[in-house]
Amino acid sequence: MGDQHQQQEPQVMHVSGSLEMPPGFRFNPSDEEIITFYLTPKVQQRSFTCAAMGEVDLKRTEPWELPGKANIGEKDWYFFCQMDRKYQKGSRMNRATKDGFWKATGKDKEIYRVTTGVALPELIGMKKTLVFYTGRAPRGQKTSWIMHEYRLEGDDKLPYPAANSISTATMKSSSASKVVH
Repeated sequence: MGDQHQQQEPQVMHVSGSLEMPPGFRFNPSDEEIITFYLTPKVQQRSFTCAAMGEVDLKRTEPWELPGKANIGEKDWYFFCQMDRKYQKGSRMNRATKDGFWKATGKDKEIYRVTTGVALPELIGMKKTLVFYTGRAPRGQKTSWIMHEYRLEGDDKLPYPAANSISTATMKSSSASKVVH
């Protein structure tokens, strides 16, 4: 009597030519996981890497170029990026590219770590939503490209300026032809 149910080897999917993942795999970390397991180690140790997250310079990369630079993802892409200040001693970030700029929209969202046995959750980071505009402010043309930028806050924030200079960005586009997260 033969075994009708043979074990099949899981098929492997090549994502952006660099990672091999099984069919159905999705990299979809929560905001807390992004801060805790990816951004904090990257800020504390610049050599930290994550196979699912690429590294880009957002000032030199237009949003429509990002899918080709992503390590993984079909509709959402995750990147580490070095943030640049608009003015040397200022706190404003430079988010301009050759063809446009990222404009903050809405209110920053606080991200908390909930710890068992602790009465109050701990503030660990902030999430900022940005929309890409082509052209130059204030007459830029709004596009469907959306980016979520994360930064450290609270006790995990390092006491030197580099703590705010690295951010992980997730990008998403509401247009099916332009997809970034």
